[in-house]
Amino acid sequence: MITSIKTILSNLLAIYRRELQGYFASPLSYVIAAVFWLLGGFFLVVLLLGPDGVIAFAARQDQAVQLGLGAPTVDVAYEFLQYYLGFLGSLSMFILPILSMGLYAEERKQGTLELLATSPITNWVVALGKLLAVATFYTTMVLPLMLCQAIALEASQPAISPTLLVMGHVGLILLATSVLALGMFLSSLTSSTVLSAIMTFALVLFLWIVDALARSLPGASGEALAHLSLLKHFTDFTQGILDTSGIVLFVSYILLGLFLTAQSIETLRFQRN
Repeated sequence: MITSIKTILSNLLAIYRRELQGYFASPLSYVIAAVFWLLGGFFLVVLLLGPDGVIAFAARQDQAVQLGLGAPTVDVAYEFLQYYLGFLGSLSMFILPILSMGLYAEERKQGTLELLATSPITNWVVALGKLLAVATFYTTMVLPLMLCQAIALEASQPAISPTLLVMGHVGLILLATSVLALGMFLSSLTSSTVLSAIMTFALVLFLWIVDALARSLPGASGEALAHLSLLKHFTDFTQGILDTSGIVLFVSYILLGLFLTAQSIETLRFQRN
């Protein structure tokens, strides 16, 4: 039993290392990271220093208080974090399909998927190793922007809670991992990376706007549909709301993506036999 577990972990680590090294060796990965950081950094500066940014808003609010106009108190740092994390979530919806499109589609194109399908390594281990690698790469993209936010909000009054900052980014990473897991399954269905990216984006767009669709449906059907919304549960995290239903939803999407991917490769293994 212990030997079996060690073998599984060893195989998992080997897949994880191979995939992660592939991301850090790929020019496309650096282009994706550069675009993500460029847009994320630009929006961060605009949101902080722009004429309608949070610093200018805070200055106008202080001036109104000094003039006795009775301006309502607004937690500027909190509002900034909501807007910025929402922007990163929306930006990620365009980036994640590109990250996930080659997870299996490239294997199909190069003819190495058959080798994986017939190897002694279980489909679950391969899928989990690939998912952990791409999720790790995405996390390395998010961490520098998280550090910039922490520096920008360090002197805010009232001070922003570190827990809120961490929870928001944990929600972002859970959201991304859910999308990547589903995108991995779609990637396993085709040898075309472009088609894989398009299908993943279409699925993500549906899961992103399903909350709006749920509002148009009455009764229990609308409530059930709302529980599928990525946006709703991600927003809870950015607001510092630790709702177990959100965690369950993200974990369910991740497990669903892994399960469907493993079954897709198992079908290929069966065809080869």
